[in-house]
Amino acid sequence: MLRITGGKVYDPANGVNGVIRDVCIQDGRIVADVEAGRTINATGMVVFPGGVDVHTHVAGAALNFARAMIPEDHLHSEPFVRTAIRRGGISGATPTTYVTGYLYGGLGYTTVNEAAVPILSARHTHEELRDTPIVDKSTCVLMANNEILLDQLEAGETERARHFLAWCVGAAKAYGVKAVNPGGVTAWKWGKDANTLYELVPGYNKITPAGIIQSLARIVDDLGLPHPLHLHCNNLGVPGNYATTLETLKLVESNRAHIAHIQYHAYGGNDWTTMRSESTRIADYFNAHPNLTADAGAVLFGNTVTITADGPWQHLLYKLTGRKWGNIDVENETGCGVVPYVYKEKNLVNAIQWAVGLEMLLLISDPWRMSLTTDHPNGAAFWRYPEIIELLMNADFRREQIKKLPPKVLERIILPELTREYTLYEIAIITSAGPARSLGLRQKGHLGIGADADVAVFNDIKEARKMFAYPRYVIKGGEVVIEEGEVRKTVEGHSLLTQPFHDPKIADFIRPLFQQYYTMSFDNYPVEMERLEHPDVQPCTQANS
Repeated sequence: MLRITGGKVYDPANGVNGVIRDVCIQDGRIVADVEAGRTINATGMVVFPGGVDVHTHVAGAALNFARAMIPEDHLHSEPFVRTAIRRGGISGATPTTYVTGYLYGGLGYTTVNEAAVPILSARHTHEELRDTPIVDKSTCVLMANNEILLDQLEAGETERARHFLAWCVGAAKAYGVKAVNPGGVTAWKWGKDANTLYELVPGYNKITPAGIIQSLARIVDDLGLPHPLHLHCNNLGVPGNYATTLETLKLVESNRAHIAHIQYHAYGGNDWTTMRSESTRIADYFNAHPNLTADAGAVLFGNTVTITADGPWQHLLYKLTGRKWGNIDVENETGCGVVPYVYKEKNLVNAIQWAVGLEMLLLISDPWRMSLTTDHPNGAAFWRYPEIIELLMNADFRREQIKKLPPKVLERIILPELTREYTLYEIAIITSAGPARSLGLRQKGHLGIGADADVAVFNDIKEARKMFAYPRYVIKGGEVVIEEGEVRKTVEGHSLLTQPFHDPKIADFIRPLFQQYYTMSFDNYPVEMERLEHPDVQPCTQANS
């Protein structure tokens, strides 16, 4: 039992805005009151629900691939020395598994969503997530370039496609569905990309990216998955891509959709020399359509490594930079590209990207539909979130940083015109309550009775970077895991997953395809439930029928 007393509580899901009140915990849940146990005096501090990261990349084969490509980053990263409480490892752009849990916990985060998992390597991903302490974990399975699924859409077998996708979510022990550059990764196997939404995908006579997007959004909603289609739009990162983004948003007007790392999809211009921000156009449309949620994918200057299933984009980035490049095709399902990268303050394109991320966060009016992310590690490492919070809360600090940009950048962005400053209440929304709602995790992101006892307590100081970088206490499942910035205890998290209904007979259809096309047998393909760390099946809204 635990009582947190005297703190200023920010619990947006329950309308609590800086009210001094007690938070009581028993048996891993928030309760109305406790009669005994430890008391934490939080006078002069603020109390948040544990943070929820709606889009990050922290486990799996792609991360290991990236770690192998950047030994120079490991050399200069702060080492985590093993102690009686914690394991050793490295931090940097791609922290090792145990350190990932410690660093997230050390920011007050208690839940993360690994946003891109091929089913073929899902077992490996779940093994690594077991070694990521403190945080609960969910995953999104990659489906927009799965050739078995596309074959069913091509044949007009929409019902079979629905049952196949549901089976895939269950086989991967995933929580949701991710679409990366729909049709583009399939096209990459032909040395091409899907740059427009209505051109046929190579190898198909009917399938277009637009058709894939609409079909997946509809199937995800029909299955009643708690989280909408998690969509990485076509033409990521290139000048002029805002037009593709707007057209994509129109395609899903009848369904829910979560737009991943929206910063990378809000650029104007005809080429790299004319690139500019088009954040206003994207934000105006977004604000008018409540079926949408998004995460920022904000950029910060410095070294990182880019990791994405969007193989065509990674090859283009390699050609643009001359940096190291790695590519993987994941059999019939998806792909992966890795390119180390440095965002430079004096680089025109990088400066615009930095500005656009902040513009999107400031222009989207409803913080409940816009989550704070850096698309870790693509825009920056997640442990740099406090820097972004400072930029959002302090307009004077933001203006000082804008002064460091090349003068020619200022005529291509609107950030200098924006005076909005986030409040602590809004920060609690974009880091916890909002992403929990977007994911459909009803027990997360709030401090109401019955919620998971995931709580972060921060010193109430003016400098947001310091405030959110060093929480005084972090409680996970009712256990104090961080105290005075130090790991005091490590706890195992839960694996959050869904099991949407599928016709059992779909297996009879899939099995012979595995014999013909896959290197892995059908029986060895699905992830066993015992591979997961404390599996927690979240309900779908549709009955299993």
